[in-house]
Amino acid sequence: METRELRYFVAVAEELHFGRAAQRLGIAQPPLSRAIQRLERRLGAVLLDRTSRTVTLTEAGSVLLVEGRAALDAVEAAERRTRRAALSATGRGSGLVLVTKASASRELLARLLDAYAAEPGAVPVDVILCGPAEQARLLREGRADVALLHRPFDSTAGFHTEELSTESQVVVLPAGHPLTARAHVHMADITGLPGLPLPRWPDPDGTYPPGPGPQVRDHAQLLQLVALGRACAVSPESCRAQLHGDLAAVPVLDAPTVTTVIAWPPHSRSRAVADLIRTATRLP
Repeated sequence: METRELRYFVAVAEELHFGRAAQRLGIAQPPLSRAIQRLERRLGAVLLDRTSRTVTLTEAGSVLLVEGRAALDAVEAAERRTRRAALSATGRGSGLVLVTKASASRELLARLLDAYAAEPGAVPVDVILCGPAEQARLLREGRADVALLHRPFDSTAGFHTEELSTESQVVVLPAGHPLTARAHVHMADITGLPGLPLPRWPDPDGTYPPGPGPQVRDHAQLLQLVALGRACAVSPESCRAQLHGDLAAVPVLDAPTVTTVIAWPPHSRSRAVADLIRTATRLP
């Protein structure tokens, strides 16, 4: 298959309308229809059920939509990495890009950047702070060289990883809440806590799961809602460093531990990436 054909098919599959897909692609509708027909003949499968009014995906078409998106993402990522490698070779772009969740692993990140900067041959490191579940996407798209991910919340599928730290979790509550007088709590104590629901984070596709908790996109927004008495939050122990006097943290004995890992694409051959990872694994 050609990438052009995949782009054509993905556009039709997402729009479920040949006219809108043609407009999106900037081509006429007849050649788009012919390209899809050629693709179906080559694969020996009907990808789209067409009537005079509707276009729907067949089972085979649904599979190709998922696989086609992944393939196109991989091609675009390869293009970005190749261009960045070319710039690096000419001295016009020799730095690294590290992506991490905003407000997460601050102390660890600071130690890593300081330790790496002291290494011979260290290159500049640009840090991208993003929302939940975005680090893996940026890494797969070739927009970042390495990422700090947090298991079990972030998927590390398809990446090479090294574990950097593991920590327990605490519940963050408004200061003065009755539970803050306890030495520790359990998840059952805070699940469904009256007036302080757990927040809802967006899924990788940007949609929020159903539930009573407030919708949040970053940790700073979450802490503000907790301080206002609108939510509670279960976070890694290291979040204590960010808490002010209007917030308190209590250990949650049965919350899963959080492991911070440094992740990179398995096909990376960058010496700078290897040096950064080596520095990370040597941190005390």
